[in-house]
Amino acid sequence: MSIYFEGAGSFDEDSILVERFLAGEASAFEALYAKYYGKVLSLSKGVLISEEEAADVTQEVFTLVYRNLHRFNRQSKFSTWLFRITINRSIQESRKRRFKHKHVELSEAAESVAPEAMEDADPRIQLAMEKLTPQDRAILTLFYWQEQNLQEISESMEINLNAAKTRLYRARERFRIYFEKEVPHDSERN
Repeated sequence: MSIYFEGAGSFDEDSILVERFLAGEASAFEALYAKYYGKVLSLSKGVLISEEEAADVTQEVFTLVYRNLHRFNRQSKFSTWLFRITINRSIQESRKRRFKHKHVELSEAAESVAPEAMEDADPRIQLAMEKLTPQDRAILTLFYWQEQNLQEISESMEINLNAAKTRLYRARERFRIYFEKEVPHDSERN
């Protein structure tokens, strides 16, 4: 196995860690866990809104990865594979609990990725995000909080590039509609 990610031509530390883990070195998985825990938790929170449910899903994701790392086919980056598992598990969890209404601040969901960006966040963002479907929250979280490009999003969500563009556009439009329906801040009123 090459230490270079095919197609990218750049050093891929994750591939080395995967290979070391598959060769029996437990500390390699610990390094992957430490590197990606915050991102997986943040992505889960972006989809689920609830910090408690996101923490549970995050543990499930890493358990699945630990048990199934031998199935990783290396046709994509490890992070893409990991985020795909995270999105799928988060959406599955949201479907199981769709009738339970949870209210968690969006700033909590994004704090591990961009805490400084959410400090003065408009509360309408939280309200609008809560009204979106888990799929819309997932694509917006990947794009804005995980800062993935459209190609990475398409791979993470297992859709083609054009579908990723379309879904992002539609999720933005739905977000805008919900956002604009919320009552503006007192400072914005005349």
